[in-house]
Amino acid sequence: MRKSAAWPVTWMYVALVVYASLYPFANWRDQGIAPWSFLWAPLPRYWSGFDVALNLVGYMPLGALLVLLILRGTRRSAPVLGAMLFAAALSLLMEGLQSYLPQRVASREDWLLNTAGALLGALLALALARAGWLAWWDAWQRRWLAPQSRGVLALLLAWPAALLFPAAVPFGMGQVWNRLADAVDALLAWGALVPGPAPVAVSAALAPSSELACVALGLLVPCLLGFCVVQSVRHRVALVLLLLAVGFAATGLSAALSWGPGHTWAWLNPTSGAGAALALVLALALASVPARVNASLALLALGLSVGLLNQAPDSPYFAQTLHAWEQGRFIRFHGFAQWLGWAWPYAAMGVALAHIARRGQRN
Repeated sequence: MRKSAAWPVTWMYVALVVYASLYPFANWRDQGIAPWSFLWAPLPRYWSGFDVALNLVGYMPLGALLVLLILRGTRRSAPVLGAMLFAAALSLLMEGLQSYLPQRVASREDWLLNTAGALLGALLALALARAGWLAWWDAWQRRWLAPQSRGVLALLLAWPAALLFPAAVPFGMGQVWNRLADAVDALLAWGALVPGPAPVAVSAALAPSSELACVALGLLVPCLLGFCVVQSVRHRVALVLLLLAVGFAATGLSAALSWGPGHTWAWLNPTSGAGAALALVLALALASVPARVNASLALLALGLSVGLLNQAPDSPYFAQTLHAWEQGRFIRFHGFAQWLGWAWPYAAMGVALAHIARRGQRN
């Protein structure tokens, strides 16, 4: 990872850690305890394997990224120690701030697990760097990617995480207008002198053809964005197959987290399968098209996809899925995944526009 790319990725992950640690950012109050009192508190009565794994694994990427950042810098001394100390200080600060959030519980064990996870990630990154993986990564970037590919690469890396939050249509992201309309209605009702019942908008379910188009566009857009920075046709074909595999895996994982492992592929019906097949055919057909044309097509596909998705109503099953995500173990990261799923298409529009403008200046 080049130094210019390592900096934003590292700080983006730090922001993610802060978000996950302090979510839902509500009801801040002084609870009459010192923010460091958790350091000598009794052992927690209830402890789950999920909590242990989440605290350990959640800080491993941070430790790895910090080591890579130090190795890319001018001072390369003690990268593992520096990464571990930074992660430990960050975790200590987050646990202390959790003392002011009634919905969160500060824990010494969480802090120790976070620090241990960062140490493991740092050691793994250092071992990979000494084995030549950094040189391999630089060579891979030069061979596969065009210059100034950071924006597209960041979007493609975030795409699987954005798919984790349940969507009304498989691979559909950016469905925000119903939520915005509800928020505006609530605001207007709150400010009205004589509040009355808000009108209920009833929308028909998406037709199978519209649902098929949403699935196809949702899978096609990341392929088109990838074509903006991947230059070789052979590499573009490999990217298409990789993105489809990752997209299926992320959507299946989302279903498994929501309903259980037995429902991993419940979303894969004839309509979504046909949409995925159509996306594959279109992506392969466009693999030899110039990058600027693909950026324009990606912008068009994003507009169509967002327009169709925001006509899709929330079914009772979808509402139940969201309720499951917003409770229990998903409280730590459902908000981030939700915002990522909402914002990803609009961020992709901005990246596509920037790519078109950049190409236009070169021409």
